[in-house]
Parts: sequence; C-alpha cells; structure tokens
Amino acid sequence: MRILMVCLGNICRSPLAEGILRRRIEEAGLHWTVDSAGTFDYHVGSAPHPDSQKVAKFNGIDISQQRARKIVPEDADRFDIIYALAGDVQAGIQTILGDRFDPAQVRMLMNELNPGKNENVPDPYYGTEADFHRVYELLDRVCTALIQNHLNAA
Repeated sequence: MRILMVCLGNICRSPLAEGILRRRIEEAGLHWTVDSAGTFDYHVGSAPHPDSQKVAKFNGIDISQQRARKIVPEDADRFDIIYALAGDVQAGIQTILGDRFDPAQVRMLMNELNPGKNENVPDPYYGTEADFHRVYELLDRVCTALIQNHLNAA
C-alpha cells in the first residue's frame, strides 16, 4: 500500500499525518509506504512548521527531515490512495491531477474515522501550540482507524 497525505502547504497537517502513520505502520508490522505533499507551493523545500516538529517530537516522532513539496499529476500513478486532509485540499488535488483524478483513489482522510461525513482536519497554521497538539491527537486517532479499516477489509 502506498499512501500520500495532502494538505495545503505541506508543513503542518500532512507532515504530522505522515509521521504518525509511519509509526502506526511500523507498529502494525505492515510494509506500506507513506509520503506527504501540499496543493500549493508556498513552502516547497521547507521543513515542517516548528510547532508540528515540536508536537511530533513530544510524542516520540521525528519529522524534522521531511521537506515540503507540491503534489504533481504523476503522484496519481505513484500512490494507491491519496488522502485529502480538507475539502479545499480535495478540490485542489482534483485540479492538479486533472484527467488522472479518480474519486476512488482520492479520499477524505477523516472519513476513515467518521465515514461519509467529509470532515476537515483543522489547520493549526495560525493557531497556538495547543492547536497543534489537538491536530496531532485527531490525526493519531484517524491514522489508527485507517490501519484498522484496511486490515478489516483485507
């Protein structure tokens, strides 16, 4: 399984989701790969937001080596599932992928936790460190559910 986590700038939510899912995959003994990207090129080449790094490290995950990148059409061929972390992100993915967009491949991440609700993962970019902790906790729950859902479906 090859999974891509996507948010807007690839410095807050999706790097956390990538780091958390990597840990959960390792704990489950799975041989999946995970990456992250953004729909905008605001921060290409940048490390994750300092508060994302701080909260990840607080929880025993090092995301400091990740670098922001923008999703590209070829990602549709490289990944089995592309998770959008918000509705505007999903719309951006559809625009970027163009005729490669497949609604069966591009999914809302929160639907793994709350099926069919198409909920957004809140963007903590303009918030406080506490907001990053809340997003971490939410992403941890949804990544755990994602693995369980896929194992149950297998």
